[in-house]
Amino acid sequence: MTDNGSLPRLPIQPADTAWPAQTWPIGDLPKQTDRTALSKLLDHAFSNPDDLGKTSAFLAVQGGKIVSERYNDGFGPDETYHSWSMAKSMTHALVGIAMGDDHLDIHAPANVPEWQGEDDPRKAITIEHLLRMISGLQFTEDYEDSGISHTIEMLFGSGKEDVAHYAASMPLEHPIGSFWSYSSGTTNILCRLLADTLGVDQAGFEAFLRGRLLDPIGMTSAIPKFDAAGTFIGSSFCFCTARDFARFGLLYLRDGVWDSTRILPERWVDHARTPTSNVPPEEPMGYGGQWWLNLAGPGSFSANGYDGQYIVIVPEKDLILVRHGMSEARKDNVRAWLADVASCFETL
Repeated sequence: MTDNGSLPRLPIQPADTAWPAQTWPIGDLPKQTDRTALSKLLDHAFSNPDDLGKTSAFLAVQGGKIVSERYNDGFGPDETYHSWSMAKSMTHALVGIAMGDDHLDIHAPANVPEWQGEDDPRKAITIEHLLRMISGLQFTEDYEDSGISHTIEMLFGSGKEDVAHYAASMPLEHPIGSFWSYSSGTTNILCRLLADTLGVDQAGFEAFLRGRLLDPIGMTSAIPKFDAAGTFIGSSFCFCTARDFARFGLLYLRDGVWDSTRILPERWVDHARTPTSNVPPEEPMGYGGQWWLNLAGPGSFSANGYDGQYIVIVPEKDLILVRHGMSEARKDNVRAWLADVASCFETL
């Protein structure tokens, strides 16, 4: 199912750098940074909407400090930005925390009510299949309604009252584990499954989300959204400031440890960045576990959201890039731009 390959080492927090509690430590761009190229790229992003769409916010964290930050007119560090599918990577963290508490076995069949019929083949789908988008369930991931969009129907149409039920009601389209297909529906199934396993309602799930993930790393701006059934819409909806999204990136860059406290189980970050072998060769990026791979070169991994939201992690450079904007029609340009920005930074 997966190919572990050789994952680059995750750097530790420099001893002379404080962890970002209420405020982020601010630093200068390292001397080896290509400042001229970086300045040109940032000027281009904030002044050329025809190429990259509208860029609202950008920041770079290197060595645990913010070393570059810029906002467009009308935006700023206190603005909360849409996560879109970056929330999937947050869901990955929550599943890992529950697994670390021995509440979940990701290799066991997922206990999904819609799949419990005696002859229902879907009951063989595991949590790992869902995490890696290889469940085999039918789901058309399309945010521009071109005729069929299960994503739009789930989030804004007939499925919006109970997003997990909508997704779990889909039939199998491929043999389980044999075919990779990106699906927001599978993430929402995971969110309901997690709440059911923990035995909590909406308030209890939000308390778990905040108490075990958000609050310990200082993500105080986070605004998670739930459907009418009380399920966290972990596929798409958690608003945060750019600095708080960078905090989440730092948690993964630091191997799930925050200020000497382990938040995520050991090797759970490795799970996120271990390639899923079924991703087709025509997909320009690889996929791990609710995280994308290789956007900024081999070894990098990223949380990617519709319309141009990104947390890009480059372990070998101890680097995090956060970008927000409105750019879905130009997403290939934005991804190439992010890779160019990452290339301006050198290994510390």
